[in-house]
Amino acid sequence: MRKIILFLCFPVLILAQKQKLTGTIENAENEKLSEIKILLYNSQNELVRELKSDHNGNFILEGISEPTVKLVVKNKGYSLYEKTLDLEKPDLLQIVLKKESQEIEEVVMTKRKPLVKRKIDRLEFNVENSNISSLNAWEILKNTPNVSVSNNALTVKGSTGILVTINDKKVMLTGDELKNLLENTQGDEIKSVEVITNPPAKYEASGSAVLNIVMKKNKIEGYRGIVSSKYVQTQYAKGVFGLSQYYKKDKLSVMGSYYKGLGTYYREGTDYVNYPESQTRWVSMMNRKDKNTNQNTLNFNVEYELDSLTNLSLNYSGYFSPKSYGTYDVPTHILNSQDIVESEYRTINDHRSRSINNSLSFQVDRKLNKKSSLSWINYFTGNNADKYQNVITHLNFAGELSREDNFITQNKADVQLYSTQLDYQWKNDKLEFESGAKYSFVKTNSQLDFSDNENGQLQYRPEKSSIFDYKEHNFALYSSLSYNIGKWSFKGGLRAEKTALEGIVSEPYELNKNDYWKFFPTFYAQYTTEDKQEFGFSYGKRISRPSYSWLNPAKSYYNLFSYYQGDPKLKATIVHNLNLTYSWKNWNLDFYYRKEIYPSMEISYQEPSTNSLIYHFTNIEKGEAFGLNLYKNFQIKPWWNIIVSENLEHNENYFTGIDSMLYKNKVWNWNSTISTSFTLDKNSDWKMEIGHRYYSPGIQGTFRISSNWSAYFVMNRKFFNKRLEGSLIVNDIFRSTRQKVSTKYANQDNYFLDYMDTQGFTLSLKFNFGNQSVKNVKTIKKAAEQERL
Repeated sequence: MRKIILFLCFPVLILAQKQKLTGTIENAENEKLSEIKILLYNSQNELVRELKSDHNGNFILEGISEPTVKLVVKNKGYSLYEKTLDLEKPDLLQIVLKKESQEIEEVVMTKRKPLVKRKIDRLEFNVENSNISSLNAWEILKNTPNVSVSNNALTVKGSTGILVTINDKKVMLTGDELKNLLENTQGDEIKSVEVITNPPAKYEASGSAVLNIVMKKNKIEGYRGIVSSKYVQTQYAKGVFGLSQYYKKDKLSVMGSYYKGLGTYYREGTDYVNYPESQTRWVSMMNRKDKNTNQNTLNFNVEYELDSLTNLSLNYSGYFSPKSYGTYDVPTHILNSQDIVESEYRTINDHRSRSINNSLSFQVDRKLNKKSSLSWINYFTGNNADKYQNVITHLNFAGELSREDNFITQNKADVQLYSTQLDYQWKNDKLEFESGAKYSFVKTNSQLDFSDNENGQLQYRPEKSSIFDYKEHNFALYSSLSYNIGKWSFKGGLRAEKTALEGIVSEPYELNKNDYWKFFPTFYAQYTTEDKQEFGFSYGKRISRPSYSWLNPAKSYYNLFSYYQGDPKLKATIVHNLNLTYSWKNWNLDFYYRKEIYPSMEISYQEPSTNSLIYHFTNIEKGEAFGLNLYKNFQIKPWWNIIVSENLEHNENYFTGIDSMLYKNKVWNWNSTISTSFTLDKNSDWKMEIGHRYYSPGIQGTFRISSNWSAYFVMNRKFFNKRLEGSLIVNDIFRSTRQKVSTKYANQDNYFLDYMDTQGFTLSLKFNFGNQSVKNVKTIKKAAEQERL
């Protein structure tokens, strides 16, 4: 390990032996300033050298014969900077440029297209003040480079198991609950989305990639607020109403928002299962309709500047869905080899569910000196869910008497997570060092109660009921080092995680324990040319741990002949990522390779002896993929913009079938998003966008997934000096997002057709009240604590 650290620091030792003057240029907000012109004059006031700062704000003075020179920095918007330098006593020079005007009476923000910025370890998609900020967080993610949404699942360059964070804090929701939370998160509260395909050592190693949603900070003094409403019409209507309020005064900043959603959710599906043993085909048609009249999303954040070196912040977010309910009527026809219906059954599934999620975090940030800082964050989240269903099945099988079967299940799940993390950072103009430690503890309890009428009346069945308790302790240490030298930037890190887990199943009793250390290295390199071309390379090793619900082995029945089941012995997936990137003038290219060892996923298989279709989470042998991603923003005219996002990938999944043979599922997959937007007035108050998304056929374990595409239209208009904003969004214009998901190998022959009710339109209104502009921003004198740094 000492040799590695010595190797990373070796360039610094070499440079320290050369006599030259280095410096950096930044503004009062500590932002590095690039392309700043620097003029050097001799004692006769003659110009002897002219140079510019690089993309990191750095510059180097060498090869000058004069013992003393006068350095002058002129740049529009900043006050003139002058200083006499003694080159015989070289030292690090830190130039801070001050803005010419210290008072801003009003700042008016104008709409622009999202800005994509390539950083050494991530892609930053800046949506703040852009024309897509009128969308919700879910729609914004669908428009984010490298991100796609298929079957309500987020993927990054084809990779699943994505970790979603908000302000670097993990979101303990998946599936429909995560989608509902993001749909109720307004886009005008989002600053940017960070796509991190190889997360650095600071991030927990779980998840094949990280999508970090960065929320805005309130910079406007005084009080302001936003009242919003949204109406969504697909097959059925939905609506969201919200209020956001902001207050900032001196050292205190407070933000609170509340959104209430309600509506009816619809999904069409048809299952086809072919049994070659009996020469029959089972066809089930299920049109799912669920009502939810009380979805609540609550956010609260308070920040306080204890002194000029210490900031405190407290954040709470909650999602409450007290009752979602519906009744599914599912007829199933059993056809013989001549396609004649010989038997049938009908399932009536009456169900309801409840979900509550609470998250609370407390963070302390402290500047230790001019170069170092310390952060401590504590985080707690709790997720409580309750699902009840009453399933009645009317059976009319050939050669048997008609009968009725009835069973009831109630599944309660409670997940609690606590974590604490301490981070240390030290940096100067060339070197940055980060190190920290994190401890987290997860406790889950799932209880399934099963009752049926096997004896003529409903009775509790302990042999089909189950209690699943799971505990996981995770302790992590990490360090990373960044180094900038001229046009090169390097970053390397190592994270070590110790995981201790214990899962106990009550019926049948099973104990699963594991205790292991894993090491996760990361490395990044980036080279920037004179004309701002950026070449990058990165490698990262990740682990994708199964969701807690995937570990529960209790059978969750959809009907008499179909159920879902988890696996308490699921292995964690190890993921290796390699990336080569190129960026220049809004061109962004990404060549990537991904290898997954024992990826876990949901697959289905049919069991001929019981005519059952079983969905379960399992590990397949391995997955490999390589591809090319392209993202380009074309500014055709000041009022006309085109965005092209393309991803071509070759994907392979290796799995062991129920016949114990190894199979390979492979495909060339192409995802395409093209959109064009227009500014329809001089004040940028009226905008329009048209686009389409195309997904070619894909795979997931045993599944082969058909292609689909959709077209959309967005219109956004502002009124009354930008205080009132209205928008119209039309999605899936041609109702073209239907998918076919099939499994066919050995004696497995089944598929289902799926449509998620995406065709429809959205009307939304937002009204801004209170102070909406930055006023009377004056220079803040450094406090005594900062003066001592």
